[in-house]
Order: sequence, then C-alpha cells, then structure tokens
Amino acid sequence: MDFYERALELKEETIENRRYMHQHAETGLYLPKTKEYVMNKLQEYGLDPKPCGEGVTATLGHGGKVLLLRADMDALPMPEESDEPFACTTGNAHACGHDFHAAMLLTAAKMLKEKEETLEGTVKFMFQPAEETFEGSKNMIANGILENPKVDAALAYHVSPGRMPIGLYMYNDKDTMMYSVDGFKITITGKGSHGAYPHVGVDPINIGVHIHLALQELIARESNPSHACVLTVGQFQAGTAANIIPDTAVLQGTIRTNNTEARKLLVQRMKEVAQRTAAVYNGSAEIEMISEVPPLICNPQMTDEIVSYMEEMQIPGLTPYPGVSASASEDFAVIAEKVPSTFMYLSAGFMNERGDYPAHHPKVRFNEDVCPIGAAALAYCATKWLHNHREK
Repeated sequence: MDFYERALELKEETIENRRYMHQHAETGLYLPKTKEYVMNKLQEYGLDPKPCGEGVTATLGHGGKVLLLRADMDALPMPEESDEPFACTTGNAHACGHDFHAAMLLTAAKMLKEKEETLEGTVKFMFQPAEETFEGSKNMIANGILENPKVDAALAYHVSPGRMPIGLYMYNDKDTMMYSVDGFKITITGKGSHGAYPHVGVDPINIGVHIHLALQELIARESNPSHACVLTVGQFQAGTAANIIPDTAVLQGTIRTNNTEARKLLVQRMKEVAQRTAAVYNGSAEIEMISEVPPLICNPQMTDEIVSYMEEMQIPGLTPYPGVSASASEDFAVIAEKVPSTFMYLSAGFMNERGDYPAHHPKVRFNEDVCPIGAAALAYCATKWLHNHREK
C-alpha cells in the first residue's frame, strides 16, 4: 500500500475527525467527549481500544517488536479567536494542534488495520490526555502503557503553525530537542495585620518580592552560561484589599533547561532561596512541584532511521530540517527517557497572513494539508521500523 496515496483518499475523514475534536476541545487529564470519540472511531476501524489511565490504547499486529505511536488529545484553557467556522465556543481552544495529532493517528490506525496481516511486529497506539499540564504521559505510564506488550521504541509528531511551507519535518538527532520543565508553586506564610501597622505583622508580599528578585540571580550568577536556562515567575497572588496585609502570598513559575545537571541545580536552589529568604523576613515558604519533566532528548540512531524512512516516502515538498531545539517543553520526554524515541515537528503553517500567529495564541490557525502527511508518516515509519527490527 502507498500510505500517502491512501491518506490522501482519507483526507476529508481525517479533517472531519480533527474538526470534531477541535470544536469540542477539552483540557487537562479528563477528556470524556474526546476519549469517547477516539474509542468509537477505533472500534469503527476494527480495533479493540481500551482505557489506559485517562487515555486510550489499542494494538495491532502479531507479536514481535513493539513500536508505540503517540498522540496527545488535550486543548488549552483559553478562548479561541481563529474565526474558523468550526471554532470552539466553550472557552477552550486547540491552539497547540493536539486535535491534529489525534486525528492523524486515528487515520494511521485505520490504514495499518487495513494492512495488519503484513505487519512484522506490533503497533501500540497511545492517545494521551494532559500534555499541556505535563500529567498525561506519567498517568498512562503508571497504568501500563509501556507494558503488556512491552514497548521497544516510540514515535510522535507535533504540528507547527506559522509562516512556513507545508512539508518540513523538523528533528534533532544530536542535542536536546526540547527543554525540561519544572513548574513550582511557592506558598509564603506571614502574619496578617492592618496596613497601617505593618510592624505587628509579617508581610508575605514583601517576602514574595524579595524571593522573586533572588530567583532571577540564579540565572544571572549561578547558571553555567553555556547551558540554556530559563526561570520565569508567571503568577503572584496575594491580598484582598489595599489596607490589609494578608497572611499568605503565592508565586507560581517554571524552570526550563536543556541540561540535566543545570536542571537539578536550579530546582534545588529555587527551593533553598525561597525558604531562606522567607526566613530572613520572619516568614516561611512551602514549595510544591507542579510538573517535573526531563529534557526531550531523541535517540540519535532511531531518529536517523526515521529520517531515512521519511526520505523514502516520495511526498511532494517533504523536506528535512535538522537541528531543531526549542525552549518549550513536551511530556513525551518522559517516554523518551524510558525507551528509544523519536519526536518530530511537521510544518502546518501558511505562507500568508494566516500564518501570522504562533501556537498558544487565540488567533492561531493550522493548515489541514498536513493531515495526510502526518497520517502517512506514522503508518509508513511504523511499518518500516517493524520490518527492519523484526525478530529473525
């Protein structure tokens, strides 16, 4: 079977699936409508899907090596302003393209089911929730996605909007592809008082300001300049009135790096700086880690192998773009830490004003011409990988 030719035949079906999930966008770990839709489609295509934690899995094939194909399904808690006729109106938005990932994997599953008798191993499908909150991979791993049958390798694609032509596939076979993410919540406890009598209280806002400033010095004075490190405090919440010193203040932020040792140091020092700074001003600080995901480092040999399969596909305009690295994070890194894995971006942009907005922007738009490319790549690369790693 020419998977790209078949994917072109199924393009409208892939788009229909994408638009349903787009219009019914759900966020976080619990995606009841999306999960039900995916399971119903897999059953319609002849597979036997099962829940795996809060996600969905299914398998095809006849024993042998096992390749995991992963797609995330969750959206973002933000309004959509794309002006698409199928835009979501519930206050959520598929502004990162996860609806594409799930739709393309559904089509790949349908095509692989049609050729199941020729598979020289097993394909395992992973439809994952909560990538945006960095909970989904861990949830499905805890519920056995990498076992029964045991996964030998994993592959995932992510669409990318912007001003770029369709057909680019972007990868990194040498260095860190995406940064780690350690989300933190610092709860500062002081002692409330009247705003006119600060000396009888302990001001958690003042403590929070000093913690914020001190955390910036970790990048300026303690991080190795040869490592890429980011520490951002994105939330600072405290108080209810102008004349009341509150009991507590909360800072939330994120640490991202491309280096495992830098990550370890920054997380440790963030905790120490917060707690010791609070103590200096007679308060206390409690730290909760909201997310803990390592850098995404793709297996070099597997990545080069998948690139060679992409080159064989004879898709018009399909063009390699190596060496991509991004300071955003991706919880597929948790999978890649456990089994040899490859992660690639597929361009889904426009060469006109429709490509003016990036992912996570309320006006972002994605080019649906990527649908057959992604579906075909998933199916073809799975077939080729299983063939080349078949048990002799």
